[in-house]
Amino acid sequence: MSMKKIFIIGIGAGDPDHVTMQAIKALNRVNVFFVFDKGAETAELVEIRREICARYITDNPYRIIEIESPKRDASAGYGAGVEAWHRARSQLAASAISRELPEGRSGAFLVWGDPALYDSTLRILQHILIDDPDAFEIEVIPGITSVQVLAARHQIPLNGIGEPIHITTGRRLSGEIPLDSGNVVVMLDDGSGLKKFVDDNAEIYWGAYMGTPDEILMAGKFKDVAPDILKIRQREKMRKGWIMDTYLLRRHKPQ
Repeated sequence: MSMKKIFIIGIGAGDPDHVTMQAIKALNRVNVFFVFDKGAETAELVEIRREICARYITDNPYRIIEIESPKRDASAGYGAGVEAWHRARSQLAASAISRELPEGRSGAFLVWGDPALYDSTLRILQHILIDDPDAFEIEVIPGITSVQVLAARHQIPLNGIGEPIHITTGRRLSGEIPLDSGNVVVMLDDGSGLKKFVDDNAEIYWGAYMGTPDEILMAGKFKDVAPDILKIRQREKMRKGWIMDTYLLRRHKPQ
């Protein structure tokens, strides 16, 4: 009997048109889609996944299984809390895959952006395989990230000529751009990164809800536009219950 297969499919940053031809081919091989449901606040993200399936899957019967996502324990410290959260999610995913996916069939997790960049799905499934190496095999399909969409919307290259790009999170953003990198991409910021950044010589290219009808863009000198960005973030989070934004900080080197 053949082994179960799990596709981890990058579906882009929010626009169904971001889905690649490779992803569409994979979608049409899937029998069961597994979706972590984080509750009413992010139900829109589940609906976009449903829309993608409805748009691109042809003549292939499939089911969607929602897995209620556990809450992360913020009191445990960030690293320990995230590790415990991943473990809890892996146990729920293992149970759902065992229960809902027959041997020899294919399942999938649809990942926002790309599975390799600040997403936990690969780690969660690898936890399962550590305990049960024969549970399933994995195939990863890359996707378009919010970082790429941000650059496209602002019509900018991410790097200067011959310069590196540093990608980090808001939690790890320091007060200034590192001297060895004039280009810093920030993801997963809860607003704290923007609040503590104080480099007056930097420019910012910011975008929220990239690729969706609610997309918002702003750009300019950091010191001039950061206060407005923080106000927009607060307003939108209150309105929708969640916000996902990405931004590039750039400091031009003296000529």
